[in-house]
Amino acid sequence: MTRAMSGERFDPAKADRLLSAERRELIDPEWITGLVELGTDEAAADLGAGNGFFTMPLAEKTTNDVYAVDIEAEMLGMLGVRMMEAGHEHVGLIEADLEDVPLADECVNGIVAGFVVHEASDRMKAFGEMKRLLKPGGKAAVAEWKKESFTMGPPEHERLDEELVSREMTEAGFRNVNILRKERIYVVTGEK
Repeated sequence: MTRAMSGERFDPAKADRLLSAERRELIDPEWITGLVELGTDEAAADLGAGNGFFTMPLAEKTTNDVYAVDIEAEMLGMLGVRMMEAGHEHVGLIEADLEDVPLADECVNGIVAGFVVHEASDRMKAFGEMKRLLKPGGKAAVAEWKKESFTMGPPEHERLDEELVSREMTEAGFRNVNILRKERIYVVTGEK
């Protein structure tokens, strides 16, 4: 498993920041997870799951499998505790990077990749993995911080331009690619 990335990885010691009220004011996890239009019996993946900011709403939308994928074992451990406390036994924890997810082809109906694609060492390979994992008609939602100076998120030089993410998802074979803009973030959606 390759662990090289273009941006710096998030420090697990700061994991509580990912669930802060301030972050939730800027980022609506229910809205973002809703963009993949997951049915109550459909499977999903949260790529770059961290401690579960998007995993929890995905797990609440479906009774099927939800795969929480992250490269940091420590973050997955925190997420596992949160899911156990919430009674979400259908959440599987997978330690992997975005470019090599050890799941079967076409195994999920929806994917959320929240604020992690900028860390990928090979974004095109990561987008290819997302497409591989999705069932036909499945949707992906890639959320990132806008490329502007702001105290939350990675340094501005590590942020990705929304048009670049849109173009790369299109080049990876996603259809109906759209950019949705909020105050400090954007979400690029696409379907297989």
